[in-house]
Amino acid sequence: MSSGSLRDRAGNTVSADTISGFSETVRGELILPGDDGYEDARHIWNGLIDKKPGAILKCSGTADVAAAVRFARDNNLLVAVRGGGHNVGGRALCDDGLVIDLSAMRAVHVDPAAQTARVQGGATLGDVDRETHLHGLAVPFGVISKTGVAGLTLGGGVGWLVRKYGPTCDNVLEMEVVTADGEVRTVNAKENADLFWAIRGGGGNFGVVTSFLYQAYPVSTVLGGLIIYSREAAPEVIRGYREVMATAPEDLTAYVGMIWTPDGIPATAIIPCWSGADLDEGEKVMAPLKTLGEPLMVAVQPMPFPAMQSILDEAFPAGTRNYWKSAFVKELSDEVIDILTEQAKGMTSPMSGLLVEYYGGAGGRRSPEENAFAQRNSDFLIGFMPQWTDPADDDYQIGWAKSAWEAIQPHATGGYLLNYLSEGEQDAVQAAFGTNYTRLRELKKTYDPDNFFSLNQNIQPAG
Repeated sequence: MSSGSLRDRAGNTVSADTISGFSETVRGELILPGDDGYEDARHIWNGLIDKKPGAILKCSGTADVAAAVRFARDNNLLVAVRGGGHNVGGRALCDDGLVIDLSAMRAVHVDPAAQTARVQGGATLGDVDRETHLHGLAVPFGVISKTGVAGLTLGGGVGWLVRKYGPTCDNVLEMEVVTADGEVRTVNAKENADLFWAIRGGGGNFGVVTSFLYQAYPVSTVLGGLIIYSREAAPEVIRGYREVMATAPEDLTAYVGMIWTPDGIPATAIIPCWSGADLDEGEKVMAPLKTLGEPLMVAVQPMPFPAMQSILDEAFPAGTRNYWKSAFVKELSDEVIDILTEQAKGMTSPMSGLLVEYYGGAGGRRSPEENAFAQRNSDFLIGFMPQWTDPADDDYQIGWAKSAWEAIQPHATGGYLLNYLSEGEQDAVQAAFGTNYTRLRELKKTYDPDNFFSLNQNIQPAG
């Protein structure tokens, strides 16, 4: 249970003078328990997470981050790092320790000629989309505009452009990183190349990324939206989706899932996004997805890419309680589809979803050893995503996600998507890193031998 004050790892209270001295070395706001704004600052998007940090530093820039790391090292503090977005796993907060909060660092600079975007670590996808779209560009990110770029990128990053351009981590050109020794390092393919390999997909294990340089691509108007069928039609709709995606061009990314309509009706939904330049061709490719039964609604149209990126935002409001489980499957077989439709019957909250995401394309053509993101050879990810509001439902909703996940295990690859791991799933971390885990442990030993950055999908230093 949190004491509500800043304590070191041994449980000793950090003196007021020590905290005051630290506050004078930073420009950002240092928020302590009892201060105005503390309650807001200690909450994240996932309402299931309830932690009470001893101090929260709203960093104003890289110098603040470096100062915070040094202060935490000198005083043996537990440290959590918060970016700008969701953090479903709850690792962005800690009890009694120091939260290094980057959410005020949201600047985005686009170089249209080079087709790049330099982005601070506290930015969200929406922040980046707003600036890149001005130049007819987009960075391959996720599917919800309120997601933070940092956590998404460090865990891999999959979204509407993943089939065409690969995961987000493949599209990072450079990073500025504050490592566990408090040093600021430029990290790219030439400078600190081993760290560049590890951070792209290795989670928050190797430092605080204060800025990213991304490759952007000419994506402006896409063809996207929603196709809604009845819940009863789920088996035939998911089978039809499987057949369409087997031959679809990589310009088309589409998810299918069992969800609820805004008025609480169980439904089956396909969410497609065509990012090719020829929208007429996109209409032709997408047409079979609209005739897999009798659709209740077809709302697919040309739209600006930022609109597509925010199409699911309202389905994931802040403050709801979330617990996610996921599994890659060897194939989306008829048996897997039958299991999913059966498990969906236990999904009782009208905010929840059971999703099938298809990633086949650009990412899979790279070796799993190219960077730390190892999950390249599995095309279908199943996501079990209960979302609810009443704490009295916690046990049931978490239990449903776990039991549905267990039901699919005979068909699973054993791999995991790092960003979908909820708090407490440490046993799955090694499997998420796959064949890269041994090398990552060695690099952890090099850059963070004391496991200073431990509140993440943690890699234990070798030895």
